Amino acid sequence: MRPFTYARPDTLSEASALLEEHGPLAAVLAGGTDLVVALRNGTITPRLVVDVKRVAELTPCIDMDGVRLRISATTAMADVERDERVRATFPALADAAATVGSVQIRNRATVVGNICHASPAADTVPALLIYGAGVNISSPRGARRLPLSEFLVGPGRTALERGELVTSIDLPVRPPGHGEAFAKVTRRRGVDLATVNLACMVDTLGRTQFAYGAVGPRAFLVADESGVLADPSAEEATRQGVLRDLLSHASPISDVRASREYREAMLQVMSLRLLRICLSRLAST
Repeated sequence: MRPFTYARPDTLSEASALLEEHGPLAAVLAGGTDLVVALRNGTITPRLVVDVKRVAELTPCIDMDGVRLRISATTAMADVERDERVRATFPALADAAATVGSVQIRNRATVVGNICHASPAADTVPALLIYGAGVNISSPRGARRLPLSEFLVGPGRTALERGELVTSIDLPVRPPGHGEAFAKVTRRRGVDLATVNLACMVDTLGRTQFAYGAVGPRAFLVADESGVLADPSAEEATRQGVLRDLLSHASPISDVRASREYREAMLQVMSLRLLRICLSRLAST
């Protein structure tokens, strides 16, 4: 690990000023589960690490009103996983958070850190995508908000600019009438990265959404507006054809976790499995 300067600001303005001053030579520390690994193996070599856990405006918090649920930047995965409001209103996100690493990791890792790391296999991202998550960003120049789909640019890359810091994630609260679920395929249960991960949502209007991770340079969202996938009486051949069109957006590769062919096969299998779960949950609402 190369030496670096460590800063622990107390306010958002102080943190943003440090990031503005040092630009790409600065790294943000919240949970640290990804950052510390990268520091140790030399993947990143910042001159300054900015620890934001003391920043008053970023205190761990899950806040919900009638419009949206907000998850602050330092909120741990375990808190999201256990929160009754998340479990009742955004169950796919609670399920996704529960699959991240080990219990020890979930007690440190943050959802915001998971998206800022921008791994194509980030487990919370597919669930956040189907829920239409928005990313709240602050900098010395002011605040802005981006849809998560625009925030993620590529492997390890986000739309954050110099001096910017993610303060929270917002999920819009939707009226009842949808079924959703999350699933993940790994080589072993626990602290392994996803071979494939996905989330699905079906609503009473016949719209089906899928979000996929680990099968392209970034997670992506697709939707069937025809109503075929949401119709349990649709012919199997027709349903398979619609699903193949959606899956054509995937571009899986072969790596140490799985071959391209295996990922392609599991995409089809897991999509149909998750669709059945969502339809069952929708019927029970």
